[in-house]
Amino acid sequence: MDTSSQRDTYAEISSDSRLKKAWMIFRGYPIIPAAIVVLIVTCAIFAPFIARHDPLIGDLRDQDRPPFWQAESPISGKEGLAKYPLGTDPLGRDILSRIIWGARYSMIIASVVIVAGAVGGTFLGMIAGYFGGLPDEMLMRLVDLTLGVPFILVALATVVVFGSSVTLIITLLILFSWSGFARQVRAETLSLRTTDYVAQAKIAGASSARIITRHILPGVTSTVMVVASLNIGQLILTEATLSFLGVGIPKPRPAWGSMVADGRDYIGTSYWMALFPGLAIFLVVFAFNFLGDWIRDRLDPRLRQL
Repeated sequence: MDTSSQRDTYAEISSDSRLKKAWMIFRGYPIIPAAIVVLIVTCAIFAPFIARHDPLIGDLRDQDRPPFWQAESPISGKEGLAKYPLGTDPLGRDILSRIIWGARYSMIIASVVIVAGAVGGTFLGMIAGYFGGLPDEMLMRLVDLTLGVPFILVALATVVVFGSSVTLIITLLILFSWSGFARQVRAETLSLRTTDYVAQAKIAGASSARIITRHILPGVTSTVMVVASLNIGQLILTEATLSFLGVGIPKPRPAWGSMVADGRDYIGTSYWMALFPGLAIFLVVFAFNFLGDWIRDRLDPRLRQL
């Protein structure tokens, strides 16, 4: 074999190895879900700078504009414009701008609920698991009650009585989100309290508060992270469901669920009004669920894939 043929062979082998390495990286890390999450978080943080139009104010002259790639709307007969990439609604409001602002509301609600639910559920779960007895029994019955009550029904009844508001939705979601953290942390605490280092800390005279904060809490941190990552997508979907039913984020604030509800009557003619907000919900929930599964596999050695 001559020198040029050897160089070609080595080049092919090197190219194949690079492709295999790139494929292993792509397979081992959730690149696409992570990119979706980064995009959504960026839109949520910088919504005032990214959105090209006011999400609450529209131009009636541009109502029912189709996406920019569609030549003509079946209803208005208007063609798509580049300044409205995803079209407009019956009030002339830009769909893309409303989706971007909807991402901000969804991420704010999900973040506040996750933090509050994680803090409260972790604290109660460690207390119940460490002390056992009556505190444990009372907490578990409260968890069973929370899990047994239909959240949507409670939300509908509460909004009828007090009216719809972002604060009320956040409060309701927190009240129903802490139980998942408490149950998982309690189970982990029951295992950790029998370990040797906890027994040695008791013998050394450490107080219960010190043992819980210095020895139990670090051991349950990975469990809290897994539960939180798996719950974010579900919280966003729940908020969208409430907005779809008209008891979520009050109008005219842009919410993905209410945008889908508003566009369902036009799905046969102006599909973009419901399609793109629904697609945003699907992509975000998919991305966070996939990331949650990946974090669980990474943090739990029993589930770690080789």
